[in-house]
Amino acid sequence: MNHSFPLTRRNFAGAAALGAATLAFPALHAQGKLEKTKVALAVGGKTGFYYLPLTITEQLGYFKAEGLDVEISDFAGGSRALQAVVGGSADVVSGAYEHTINLQSKNQMFQAFVLQGRAPQIAFGVSTKNMPNYKSVADLKGKKIGVSAPGSSTNMMANLVLSRAGLKASDVSFIGVGTSAGALSALRSGHIDAICNIDPVMTMLEQKGDVKIISDTRTLKGTIEVFGGPMPAACLYAPIDFIQKNPNTCQALANAIVHGLKWLQTAGPGDIIKTVPESYLLGDRGLYLASFNKVRDAIALDGLLPNEGASTALKALASFDPNIKADKIDLGKTYTNEFAQRAKEKFKA
Repeated sequence: MNHSFPLTRRNFAGAAALGAATLAFPALHAQGKLEKTKVALAVGGKTGFYYLPLTITEQLGYFKAEGLDVEISDFAGGSRALQAVVGGSADVVSGAYEHTINLQSKNQMFQAFVLQGRAPQIAFGVSTKNMPNYKSVADLKGKKIGVSAPGSSTNMMANLVLSRAGLKASDVSFIGVGTSAGALSALRSGHIDAICNIDPVMTMLEQKGDVKIISDTRTLKGTIEVFGGPMPAACLYAPIDFIQKNPNTCQALANAIVHGLKWLQTAGPGDIIKTVPESYLLGDRGLYLASFNKVRDAIALDGLLPNEGASTALKALASFDPNIKADKIDLGKTYTNEFAQRAKEKFKA
């Protein structure tokens, strides 16, 4: 896809006027006029570290610096955020990359265009209260497993762990518990027997001895152990026709996220605490910081999605979902690095 537009006299004059009117945003006329300045973005579980780059980008005003007015709606999980875009109430999803593969298997073409997380940051833990004698994954048969929302990437990871132990998704009950205080109380009250979720929730449960972790992708090393290769996680993705119609808007979104990733490369725990809303700390600043240190290397550096990461995701999905036929998926259509590459050059990320 080549998005270089011929610079006619008319749009050059418009761009020059725009540049003069908004000296604070010199990037705009270099990049072409935004087709859409108001963008509705859906996310599933914004308080989690999984979406920290999105929160940082928003809180530091990097969307505004690109001339964007981004309205973020938070849902219980990634599958719910995706439904908002499919249903037309949002333009772009901040969610797990593998949804683009799932969607293509149903003939819906979506594409990821900037990466936020280079590891899923999901951990699977068994309740020490409900299952004190837990020995192996087979013990989960007939049990209730909490996930952020059914169909989300937390559910996908649980399916993968179960399938490797010879269990099917139908052998357990999945219960949506969100990714914040509700998830903590569902596990602690004994309402669920195990939980597959993101940080800071998982570190909080782990530190207090509420769960025994049985599978962990909060680090690059753990991710390779679970998935057999790099596994791209949170990204911005949208219907391909939205990206084709709004290339400058997508470029501005990618610029803002990569700007946030660049800031995160050198940010200390204290900087994070000062930047995220107080409610994200779930009442425990110390544990929030401990969680941040755990997932730090899972945050993307430059917004680029690794080619081998796309293959890892496809292999993982095809291993437990009979509806996904690896030979029928065109991975090249599920992501593009052209926007992130330009953003990386712009911010030297």
